[in-house]
Amino acid sequence: MYGFRINKNIKTMRLTIFILSTLLFSQQKYPVDSLIKSETLPFTKKIGLIPIAIWQRLTYNTDAFNCQFYPSCSNYASVSISQFGIIKGSIIALDRVTRCNPFAHQYHLKLNRPFYEKDGRLIDTIKQNTIKSSSKNPYFAGFLSTIIPGLGRIYSGRTIEGILGMATTLMLGNSTFKNLKHQKSLTGKILGITTIFIYGSEIYGAWRTAKYYQKNEPMT
Repeated sequence: MYGFRINKNIKTMRLTIFILSTLLFSQQKYPVDSLIKSETLPFTKKIGLIPIAIWQRLTYNTDAFNCQFYPSCSNYASVSISQFGIIKGSIIALDRVTRCNPFAHQYHLKLNRPFYEKDGRLIDTIKQNTIKSSSKNPYFAGFLSTIIPGLGRIYSGRTIEGILGMATTLMLGNSTFKNLKHQKSLTGKILGITTIFIYGSEIYGAWRTAKYYQKNEPMT
């Protein structure tokens, strides 16, 4: 038991050193590093960028995790956190992760959205042009996902994304309940916080889908 604790402490120490080195000795090879090294970005926001920096270090040296979007989901998340803070920025980022699925290309084509010229990725920025005339109400979509996560996306025409969001929220919520029930408080709390963020991203994602990802309807 004593040896197990020592090994666990060593692993924790290594992870801490890795995180601190990521924050203090960032390189320009990874896009998020420019934000971490920024002298104007608050330290609290930089903390939220550390998981993204770790992810980019794991994925930027292989083609196995190439993102279909431009900017990529990790860069999208880094911008959202740097602009809106950890809580709101993470919710915005999680919505993008939900939208980054095998059906995203078809949705993009359906809306006649632009592609990045260099490599053909789907251009999807945080700021979007508002649909001038749409049959979908963003606030009603958000209200639907408040009642049942994913329902607002389905209402807005993105059924697959709605089902994915609904399934993810339900699975995380169920895992949270089971861990808390079996007195695994730390795991339960972590899963509970994650579930809250996912739930928030479903509400935001439903609102965003109805507001920005619709075809313009002819004025009557």
